[in-house]
Amino acid sequence: MTVLALIGARSGSKGVPNKNIKLLGGKPLLAWVIEAAKKSKYVNRVIISTDSEEYAKVARDYGAETPFLRPAEFSGDKSTDFDYVNHAVNWLRENESYEPDLVVRGMPTVPFQQPGDFDGAVEALLNDPEADSSIVMALASQHPAKALKLVPDGKGGELVVGYISGDPKDAAPLLRQGYAKAYFRANLVAFRPHILSKYNSITGERIRPYIVPQDRSVDIDSEVDFMVAEYLKNNLNK
Repeated sequence: MTVLALIGARSGSKGVPNKNIKLLGGKPLLAWVIEAAKKSKYVNRVIISTDSEEYAKVARDYGAETPFLRPAEFSGDKSTDFDYVNHAVNWLRENESYEPDLVVRGMPTVPFQQPGDFDGAVEALLNDPEADSSIVMALASQHPAKALKLVPDGKGGELVVGYISGDPKDAAPLLRQGYAKAYFRANLVAFRPHILSKYNSITGERIRPYIVPQDRSVDIDSEVDFMVAEYLKNNLNK
């Protein structure tokens, strides 16, 4: 079985410039996910999709392949995961005649994921031959039913309503125990490559879960997130 770990690392982060190669624990952020993927018992190839030769060199230094640079049209703020994943899978098929049985899409911004998380995502597909994909997830620390939004009051001001329902009554605090459990993506998605053309999606319709602890799903998007990650690394021996 051929399993490709495909890691997306574009260079255009605005919140934290060069976020994907910023140091965390003395290593570029990108290195953490590469090292986890390379230790997976299923993954037998690790490729980085990046638009930056600087990022590509960092990736190669940590043992990943960079057979192409991502085109600019798939590297902007509005480019989707599907765009660069589909480009990579098509490029490998057309230029190398390489067609993996499974692809695991990863991201540098979740540095504490383990080799076993890659394995768990793959095994979720192996255990269900009809599944299109599997998503690595963690329990949400804030339930989405608690989210609020602002709406115009018709007089130039704004009012608070529940984000999902739009009902102001849902802005009131509710008992957390009354909610069904909610999860968020921990940014590993394993999928069968044929679904890209079938659904124009990296998940398809039949999706299996693989659940990990919250500390393995820390997602870095800001300088504060880097500080939290450094704290976890130093105090939880990540």
